[in-house]
Amino acid sequence: MATLAAATAVIAALIGGGVAVASARTQPAAAAVAPAALAVPAAAGTRAVTPLTGANPVLAGLGGAVAAAARSADNAPVTGTPCKRTARACIDLSANQAWLIRGGVVEYGPVPITHGRPGHLTPPGTFRVTFKDIDHLSRAFNMAPMPYSVFFNGGIAFHQGSLSVLSHGCIHLSPAAARTFFAALSPGDVVQVAR
Repeated sequence: MATLAAATAVIAALIGGGVAVASARTQPAAAAVAPAALAVPAAAGTRAVTPLTGANPVLAGLGGAVAAAARSADNAPVTGTPCKRTARACIDLSANQAWLIRGGVVEYGPVPITHGRPGHLTPPGTFRVTFKDIDHLSRAFNMAPMPYSVFFNGGIAFHQGSLSVLSHGCIHLSPAAARTFFAALSPGDVVQVAR
């Protein structure tokens, strides 16, 4: 939404400054027409430009400005969390909380969590969900049950677990939160872990 607003503001400024901008849908394909033929007929009181080529420096910079605005919006923290808007799931290790985020807005949470104990700390960073297993059993820890597991960093997962005992690196959630995270997250979703 912020990216669209930034692009709209730039285009409005261009039009307000007397630059005629034409939609790509109303122009012939660049490959089929010589660049000189792409000039937009000037309306009364405006200047003609070539919007489909890099010949106009104002419009050539527009793509860069929109891309920069998109990057800036993606890197902005989601209100109430330490995570970027590109995250689908957010973990704050210092606050022992987690959230689900969609489109830069908190969708669910914060919910309480526990995480890795000394010697088995949960690493901070940005990861992607790799797989889910509703009835996972941990081979590393004597087939311990890990219901509603959502793996995002090797053997580290969100799963139902104790909120009073630290884990071996996983993110423990309450039964209700574990079910919600399991249902909401899919392979490829971004998980951001903040200290």
